[in-house]
Amino acid sequence: MRKDNKLQRLQDKIKDLCNSLTDNMEEEEAPVEGAVQTPFAAEIYAAEAMAADMDPWIVFDSRRTPRSEFDGWLESNGPSQVDRFGNEEGGVSPVGWIAVLGLNHCPSVGDVMGLQESWEKLLASGRPVSFQTVKELALNHRVLTGKWLMHLDTGFKLDHAWECVARAALDGNISLVKVSPHNAKGDGKQVICAYNENFTDESDVLRLDSVIRATGVKCSLTYKPDVYTYLGIYRNNRWKLCPTIYESKFNLECVPRRSHIVNRITNLEVT
Repeated sequence: MRKDNKLQRLQDKIKDLCNSLTDNMEEEEAPVEGAVQTPFAAEIYAAEAMAADMDPWIVFDSRRTPRSEFDGWLESNGPSQVDRFGNEEGGVSPVGWIAVLGLNHCPSVGDVMGLQESWEKLLASGRPVSFQTVKELALNHRVLTGKWLMHLDTGFKLDHAWECVARAALDGNISLVKVSPHNAKGDGKQVICAYNENFTDESDVLRLDSVIRATGVKCSLTYKPDVYTYLGIYRNNRWKLCPTIYESKFNLECVPRRSHIVNRITNLEVT
């Protein structure tokens, strides 16, 4: 019961934040000529992401569902065909994410509520915000998961990359993968996320990159700690933090072919 109450408080807090952001955008005065209209676009991205998390997900749980059902599920739920906002007239509900839970998937046990409370205290204190201060909060509250992101155009390449990483999760090589549904009003791109347990463990971050590359995915990847997501730190944020801490580009020229990965915090090559 305590766990259910905690989850409900978190969901209520997310809803309040989404409503607050919407109200603030509606109440803004007309922009001054030449001024930037959305100086902190990260707040809009955060609200959109929170809304997707709260909408129903389409999930294949490989821990409970027979593998024989996977091909049919995959064909019926292609990310380029599933509509993010559904069709109210047709009785089709919105879909937040399409996800595959791997054989070794275990829900995060981090204290997200405590993390957000500590974040609010940090902001109120006036202390500078940096990667190190955010990392410290993440360690203190055990919010350590992270994900490699693949941004691809809607269509065949996206669907193929999704199938590759989804099967890797089905085989137990990735704990969780998810993909955003198609948004007809969006920018034509969708994102695939592949998760690992600890963003502070560089060897595990690199291991996951190798798993993704072994499936045949060759597009550029970026890695984002979940702590940034929970704190609403997206691109174009007010603290000028880069929300991704690694970048991976697949090197087709070297033999054997491998990823070229850069740590964006230190600007050092790690592979």
